[in-house]
Amino acid sequence: MTRRNPFEPREGALSLYVHVPFCASKCPYCAFESTVPRRGEVELWLRLLQKELDWWTNRIGRPLLDTCYIGGGTPTVLDLSVWRELISAIESRFDFKDDAEVTVEANPNSLERPYLAMWREWRVTRVSIGVQSFDDAALAKIGRIHSAEEARFAVKSALDFGFSVNADLMFALPNQTFRDWALNMREAVSLGVRHISLYQLSIEPGSAWAKMSADSLPEGADMYRWAQRYMPSKGFAQYEIANFSLSGHQSRHNINYWREGEYLGAGPGAAGYLAGWRYKNSGSLKEYGRLIDGGRCAAVSGERLTDAALAREASVLALRMAEGIDIAEYESRYGAEARESVCRVLRGFPQDLYEITDKNIRLTAKGMRIANLIWQELV
Repeated sequence: MTRRNPFEPREGALSLYVHVPFCASKCPYCAFESTVPRRGEVELWLRLLQKELDWWTNRIGRPLLDTCYIGGGTPTVLDLSVWRELISAIESRFDFKDDAEVTVEANPNSLERPYLAMWREWRVTRVSIGVQSFDDAALAKIGRIHSAEEARFAVKSALDFGFSVNADLMFALPNQTFRDWALNMREAVSLGVRHISLYQLSIEPGSAWAKMSADSLPEGADMYRWAQRYMPSKGFAQYEIANFSLSGHQSRHNINYWREGEYLGAGPGAAGYLAGWRYKNSGSLKEYGRLIDGGRCAAVSGERLTDAALAREASVLALRMAEGIDIAEYESRYGAEARESVCRVLRGFPQDLYEITDKNIRLTAKGMRIANLIWQELV
């Protein structure tokens, strides 16, 4: 069936990502679209965001949301009054499934109980907290402005309010030892979080640390390997390269990305994927405003992927997940040759890095440790 317009999403619910491009301070390793807001910029962002959402809903109607993710940046930089307006803006333009997953990102230094109470009253189900470390010295070295005690308090407070809590943890930090890393993991589990996301510190272009040599950082392979063994012993399954969760607490929003689901991205620097069109908004608030106030889409780049490109991308995304590629579904969408192309690439690697069965193609735990090398061959 032909779609009504080029932006019309597939049948069923959609995912929404809202980008808050502000932080209280800029971490030196961060290359994400975020800045410390100047006077009037938060109000400008909110006005423009509402206009962008109107631009989309004028073209795709009033979507039903399966998931909503408000990230950044640091959403808890926004005052409570701004949050109320943001909630109203979303509620007036979207419907939600009864069991919708709604996630908000937060940093420990700004996650206060009034935010949690407001989110609980709304429809937030998950809070993702940028803990990074429970060690004050490590936090100082990577430029974080919260303390270990603030991180503990933030996690406990979110749990007290009944949220499913994710803790972001970083490894291979400057001078971090294996013992330091193990203590961080154990503390996160002991606090009662249901989901943990692990990220190796990397030197990203565009960050303040861009000129630093990666050789100055510890080797992270052993730390990651240990996490793969430790987390299952505590009931956490590794369902994706960087993500571990207790049963029923996986991030549905992120799973939608990895399964090639469609999602609307709104805000400066946000990305989206609708009707086979992958786009990215301008990361500059000034340019974003010029486009929006001019009645245009905020996207400054985008492409409609060819079938071959979609097949390659789908294979990489699926192999991020423990379940891997569902062969029947993959072949029905991209054909047997696309599936065989993936198998040919994998067969060029040692056999203990992957598994190919009648139903699935997946990476082993060992394969996940060198996944970047495999993905480079697939694309």
